[in-house]
Amino acid sequence: MENVPVEGLKSHQKKYLKAMAHGLKPLVFVGRKGLSPALTGALNEALDVHELIKVKFLEFKEKEVKKQMADAISKETAATLVGIVGHIAIFFRPQADPERRKISLPL
Repeated sequence: MENVPVEGLKSHQKKYLKAMAHGLKPLVFVGRKGLSPALTGALNEALDVHELIKVKFLEFKEKEVKKQMADAISKETAATLVGIVGHIAIFFRPQADPERRKISLPL
């Protein structure tokens, strides 16, 4: 399985991940408190288990604010922002242990 640097995803790999995420339900919800330590913990836990997750913005509806929040989440969790569709952001972070990885990215 390939070990891709977080910032190194190519467009076809992002498209692949978006397709994989299509059937997923959001696992983490961002509310009024925004990016709190509890939210960061929940994000890290979800990424460790699933590698590919959806995050739903409940409070932050403006496009630019969602983008800023998504960038902050990406930085805090060392995950790649795959894309934002509506009020949902998709994040990917490969499992640190190569033996436990579930997602194999196309080359």
